[in-house]
Amino acid sequence: MSFVNELADKLAEDTFKAMKELGDDRFYMEVAKELAASSTTLEEAFLTSVRVRMAERRARVFIERRLAGQAKDQDG
Repeated sequence: MSFVNELADKLAEDTFKAMKELGDDRFYMEVAKELAASSTTLEEAFLTSVRVRMAERRARVFIERRLAGQAKDQDG
C-alpha cells in the first residue's frame, strides 16, 4: 500500500469514528472538500477508502439480514 493510500485509509477510519460521534453520515464529504483544497490525490484516495468501507458495511448488513431471514424460514 502506498504512503498516500495509508494516509487516506487512516483518515477514513478516523472520519468514520467522527461520523458516528457526530451522528452525521455525510461528514466525510466535508473532509473530502477540505482535502480537495490542498491535495486532489489524497482526496481521491480518501474517497475510495470511504466508498470501500461503506460498501463493506452494506454487504455485511445484507448478509446478516439474509441469514436472519433464512433462520426464520427454517424455524417456521
